[in-house]
Amino acid sequence: MSLASKLAEERRARLAAERLLEQKQAELHAANRKLSRHARLLSQQIHEKSAEVETALSENARVRGDLSVANERIALAERRLWHSIETIRDGFAFWDSEGVMIAANDAWISVFDGLAEVSPGISYIRLLQLATEEGMIDTGALSPAEWRHEMLARWQSASPDPRVIRLWNGQYIRMMDQRGHGGDVVSLALNITGTIRYQRRLREARTRAEAANRAKSTFLANMSHEIRTPMNGVVGMADLLADTALSEEQKLYVDTIRSSGEALLVIINDVLDYSKIEAEKLVLHPRPFDLERCIHEVLLLLQPTAKEKGISLLVDYDLFTPTGFTGDPGRIRQVLTNLVGNAVKFTSHGHVLIRVLGLPRPEQGDIDVTVTVEDTGIGIARDKVHMVFGDFSQIDSEASRQFEGTGLGLAISRRLIEMMGGRIWVDSELGVGSSFGFRVAMPVAEGIGQSAEPAPVPDPGRVLIVDDDALQVSILEKQLELLGISTVSCANGPAALARLDEGFGLVLTDHNMAGMDGLELAEAIRERGHDVPIILFSPAVHFAEMDPARRHLHAILPRPMLRRDLFRTLGTLEQEATLPAQPVADPQAAPVPAGTGRPARILAAEDNKTNRLVFARMLAGADIELRFAENGVEAVQLHRDFAPDLIFMDISMPGMDGMEATRRIRTAEADTGHHVPIVAMTAHALQGDEERALAAGLDHYLAKPLRKADVLDKLAALTPAGLRPPFHAPPPLPEATWSPPGKAPWQAPG
Repeated sequence: MSLASKLAEERRARLAAERLLEQKQAELHAANRKLSRHARLLSQQIHEKSAEVETALSENARVRGDLSVANERIALAERRLWHSIETIRDGFAFWDSEGVMIAANDAWISVFDGLAEVSPGISYIRLLQLATEEGMIDTGALSPAEWRHEMLARWQSASPDPRVIRLWNGQYIRMMDQRGHGGDVVSLALNITGTIRYQRRLREARTRAEAANRAKSTFLANMSHEIRTPMNGVVGMADLLADTALSEEQKLYVDTIRSSGEALLVIINDVLDYSKIEAEKLVLHPRPFDLERCIHEVLLLLQPTAKEKGISLLVDYDLFTPTGFTGDPGRIRQVLTNLVGNAVKFTSHGHVLIRVLGLPRPEQGDIDVTVTVEDTGIGIARDKVHMVFGDFSQIDSEASRQFEGTGLGLAISRRLIEMMGGRIWVDSELGVGSSFGFRVAMPVAEGIGQSAEPAPVPDPGRVLIVDDDALQVSILEKQLELLGISTVSCANGPAALARLDEGFGLVLTDHNMAGMDGLELAEAIRERGHDVPIILFSPAVHFAEMDPARRHLHAILPRPMLRRDLFRTLGTLEQEATLPAQPVADPQAAPVPAGTGRPARILAAEDNKTNRLVFARMLAGADIELRFAENGVEAVQLHRDFAPDLIFMDISMPGMDGMEATRRIRTAEADTGHHVPIVAMTAHALQGDEERALAAGLDHYLAKPLRKADVLDKLAALTPAGLRPPFHAPPPLPEATWSPPGKAPWQAPG
């Protein structure tokens, strides 16, 4: 190889080495840069980790501080809790699931009178042993072992019942234990000694109150009897005196005595009923009764007062509502008397209307009966309406101060309706009138009164209604239209006469109308040659019967009237070719003719001289033989010797009372099979007195003061057949005949 070649090869080798060196230098430089970057990143991570560590250390210090504060607060709360538990008078203890005490306050520990063993760590079983062995518990009729067994069985139950234990010192502790889900038990020991003693005082006070209430009831019963006995003389003599010839001034005095006596009786009854309600001694006696007849009986009592004031008493009894229900008729009648009586009292003109509507309740099997009493009286101011049903409440106003009363009637009515499960209300406008109503649900009594479907009546053709009372006309029109009978109404007699030629099959006329009354209208109709049947509505049937114009009438019905009487009378129109139907009247209005038998023998047992005089004067006009007995012994003797047909028996008499005398009479009758009717006439008129009298063997009951009409009704109804009637009929009016042209004579009833 030449030198030049060697130099060239060496130069190439040197150049290659230089290039390799440059390449390695570049790689080294790149590696240095990469290492520098990694170093910076690592430094940054180290810095971040250092910050995190510093933050964690700071947070850890804060948490340790918060935990220390929380522990201090927990300790404080625990101290306060136990301080509170220690300050309460009742015992408080914790037990674990094994029945070992964890903690207890001093009140719980003190029950064991300082026994050192009673402290946290003691078992429940050992506690029971200490309680009996140390005599700290009054186990009563149980032996200590029986008591421990019973208490342990209670403790081991899932939900221990509260238990009252009596300590040796007379204290009473109520133990209440509550078991938790883990088996731990919280135990409370409540000292109820004060409550037990208070309950004992309450029982003693209740016993004294019941004794006082019995004494009050006895006092009220005695006072009722003592007041009613002289009141019988006052009211009875006033009734008798009113039947004698008196001047207008004397009649005023007699009426004042009688009305004052009856007002006093209302007050007595209200006070007695209120005391019964307050003592919760008043009970209802449901039985079948006729609601419509009950309403009419109330109106019959209030009719004289309404007549004196010139106001109308009207009844709108829904045609499709039955009248027979099961309820307490006495209390229903009492509520009606209060509501209607108040309406009459506070009404000086216009009317008092009783509406009755029944809505069936098929699910309950009864009827919701609504009775409203509407009047055109003085009314009640809106701000006073809420007061009317309050106890002893009387609306204080210039218009009402003239009316007296106890203020108990409406309060008693409200209580009675609520006892029946109903409600009572009032709507009123001052100067316009009031509407009192009550609603009670009652089951229908089958076979009593009028059914919900009225019996069909013959169609008399068009009916002419003559009445100047527009409300009464509307009620009658509605009833007849529901029966399918068309009507035409006139407000007076002349207007009716002017329309007679239009052709009517029946005339219904009111008795008392201005200008021409109903009887005068009947005479005028006959004088014009019309033979249309005429039915007269009269509030005084007895006087209408005695009027000579009676011969022109088909029938006389009382007003207000029962629906069944109207339907029955309409049913007799088909018989007009024979004799007209007899009017509905009471026993005194239609006495039977005198017979030829002996007079009835009447025995009256009465110890009060004044009451014997009153009773004798009440029966002075009766065809009877009357004897008096002054006590029960004489009554029994006269029953044997006098053989009475009817006995009126006073209940309270010296020696032997009326009930014992009745029992002895019934015993004597047991051998003969003869039963003499005995009527109680007594001043005992509290709730239940009638039931006790009837249970003793008496047949009927009259409360004093006796009313002449009631006594005469009993005498007429109970006089045996075959004897001379106690009341003879007056001589009959001369028989009158009237013959319309082309007709057979129309004859009045005999």
